[in-house]
Amino acid sequence: MTRTSIAALLMLVAGQANALSCMRPDVARDYAQAASADETYFVVTGMLSFDPSGLPVVDYDNQSATPPETDIAAHLTGKTLTSGGFTAEFDRDVILRVHCFGPWCASPQPDTRYLSFVESTEQGLVMHVDPCGGLSHPEPTPEMQARVLACTTGDCPRDDVQRP
Repeated sequence: MTRTSIAALLMLVAGQANALSCMRPDVARDYAQAASADETYFVVTGMLSFDPSGLPVVDYDNQSATPPETDIAAHLTGKTLTSGGFTAEFDRDVILRVHCFGPWCASPQPDTRYLSFVESTEQGLVMHVDPCGGLSHPEPTPEMQARVLACTTGDCPRDDVQRP
């Protein structure tokens, strides 16, 4: 092998090492995380509205300048989880907290339906979105909503656990 071939191979391997590795998003895992947290969470399914011009933009020449969190004023309209399902009206202003892991940032879309675990904080209600998809799930399916409801009764099978 020539030196050029070896250098090209090393560059290819080094480039692959920079990829973000995430677990598959799982509403049951998120439910367990929220239920065991000291903080209070509301489980909401609804339409998210916000101005996307506030989303972080990564400068790939200066990646360290990317803020780890960006807060954007948003509004979430839908239903919140009760013991009977997603039945209580929810129509609130929220802080959309966009998380970045280095140069990888979440990219939420306005006017999109989400199933989200919304945190109650002193600042107000915070909807977290991150590049791995945790705590907020775009375009939730009826199955996802049913799994969250099942979690409220203790039947909370996670996707990342082997099922019989």
